[in-house]
Amino acid sequence: MVSRVVVTGTGFLGSALLQSLGRQTFLVGVSRQNIRSDNPRYDLVHVHDLAKADSLPFLAGCNAVIHTAARVHRMNADRLDVELERCRYVNTVGTLNVARHAASCGVKRFIFISSIKVNGEKTLPNLPFSEKSPSGPGDPYAISKYEAELGLWKISSETGMEIVIIRPPLVYGPGVKANFLRMLQWLESGIPLPLGSINNKRSLVALDNLVDFIWTCVEHPAAANQLFLVSDDHDLSTTELLHALAGYLGSPDRVFSFPPSLLSLTGRFLRKSDELGRLCGSLQVDISKSKDLLGWTPPVDVDDALKKTAEWYLELKRKGAIA
Repeated sequence: MVSRVVVTGTGFLGSALLQSLGRQTFLVGVSRQNIRSDNPRYDLVHVHDLAKADSLPFLAGCNAVIHTAARVHRMNADRLDVELERCRYVNTVGTLNVARHAASCGVKRFIFISSIKVNGEKTLPNLPFSEKSPSGPGDPYAISKYEAELGLWKISSETGMEIVIIRPPLVYGPGVKANFLRMLQWLESGIPLPLGSINNKRSLVALDNLVDFIWTCVEHPAAANQLFLVSDDHDLSTTELLHALAGYLGSPDRVFSFPPSLLSLTGRFLRKSDELGRLCGSLQVDISKSKDLLGWTPPVDVDDALKKTAEWYLELKRKGAIA
């Protein structure tokens, strides 16, 4: 039983980890913002810059670190070289600085939340990514995550600290932002969407499933020094996802069929080919290793997770927290 865990980052995933205290006795959350915790089960520590921190004394006596703090992917960065530098500073330099401090404090296990983007942006039909797939990071965010992974394996070999790397695909659930939130807004507003003929397959992971998997990796002996992919183990086409969410939102389903060739042409004309490629392309992951080695299966069904996400959105809408 884990007695003390440090969670870096208090964003979408980090906050969910701090709230899931069923199997933990004490947690420390590390935040860039100077905020306080009203929950007696965990403390919040303010660290403005993890990349420059000379000491992290709260790591002393810690059994495990779950490192979620990161610079998230910027879709429309003007300068890729500048964005790569910024991502490397937070996602590579910051991660490795925390890991070195953790190792020096005798932390047994370091869990790093990486990204499936380290493998690439898309998969071919019936050829999902697995832990044996070659790496192919293509943007600053993915490159910085991959470089952090390489540095962590080196630290592990030098210090003996156990490393676990998790590469999730798109994470959704209450509190989700970015593209998934925009999709909910489109559907709830009734905007017609010409995405009814997309025959792709995409792996997603519900926030509750990812949190459960992370705690499994914290506690399971066989997770030591392993790389894992994780998902809901139920892939959906973009069309299926939109239809399901429209139903749970109680909105008119205005997802209509449109020839994929014309959709692609429209995307090029509007200079939205990359965004459209993510909507129309496949990105599947094989989680056989996670199931076989750890005996893990997603505890939350994908339909229940999508419904919970839609209900969260509608509640925020009712309160006026979303325009």
